[in-house]
Amino acid sequence: MPYCERLAERIRMTLVGRDDVTEQKMFGGIAFMVSGSMACGIIGDDLMARVGADQFEVALSRPHAKVMDFTGRPLSGFVIVEAAGVRTAPALKKWVEETVAFATSDEQIAKQKKKAAKPKKRKALPKPQRR
Repeated sequence: MPYCERLAERIRMTLVGRDDVTEQKMFGGIAFMVSGSMACGIIGDDLMARVGADQFEVALSRPHAKVMDFTGRPLSGFVIVEAAGVRTAPALKKWVEETVAFATSDEQIAKQKKKAAKPKKRKALPKPQRR
């Protein structure tokens, strides 16, 4: 299912002026990365909002928000906001600002630094068999 390009453009407009935003195809949609950490994204017509564990229950109590569970296992800290929940510019802005706040939190920045400092492990190649 393709993602809603109109919603993507609205998110881009909300994030305009930031120089730390990148886009990445993810979850069959698109994700917006802020300072190297995923903030939000789009799956179909819905907003995928990464709010973190501390704000998870608060986010779920808001209209049109539900647990992100498209793999059969709920993702803690992520909510899906149905299209009706981001119909207005102020509603979308509030959600996007909350996801950016999480992505740029000290906790997430520390995780990104730790991840960048850790050398990637290379997978060992199988040894050739002698005949």
